[in-house]
Amino acid sequence: MNIAVNILGIVMAAFIMWWFWLSKPRSVAGAEGDVISVLVDGGVYTPSLLHVPAGKPVTLRFLRKDPSPCAEKVIFSGLDISADLPVGKPYDLSFIPGKAGEYDFACQMAMYRGRLIVEEETKS
Repeated sequence: MNIAVNILGIVMAAFIMWWFWLSKPRSVAGAEGDVISVLVDGGVYTPSLLHVPAGKPVTLRFLRKDPSPCAEKVIFSGLDISADLPVGKPYDLSFIPGKAGEYDFACQMAMYRGRLIVEEETKS
């Protein structure tokens, strides 16, 4: 019995380490006028890494499937943007990111986490 408990503890610790530190976020890039869909479910934003152009209109379409109170709000702290996300209905968050940089976004408890990478427009 003690061996089973120890093995279970090791497996759970390994899973937690992978979940929080080792897993690679799914990434998506959007161009001007694109709508980027973000699923809010199971403790994660999918995708959680978003690339958008600076100075161009951006629309993020959040679909919240998780009814927990933690998932009800998304906050882009570096951009002073936040939104309440309804359960089961898409919510479009449109804005124009001003300057290039990396901006974290999260739920109000910072359990759901993502990153918005605003990239300078490349000159051709």
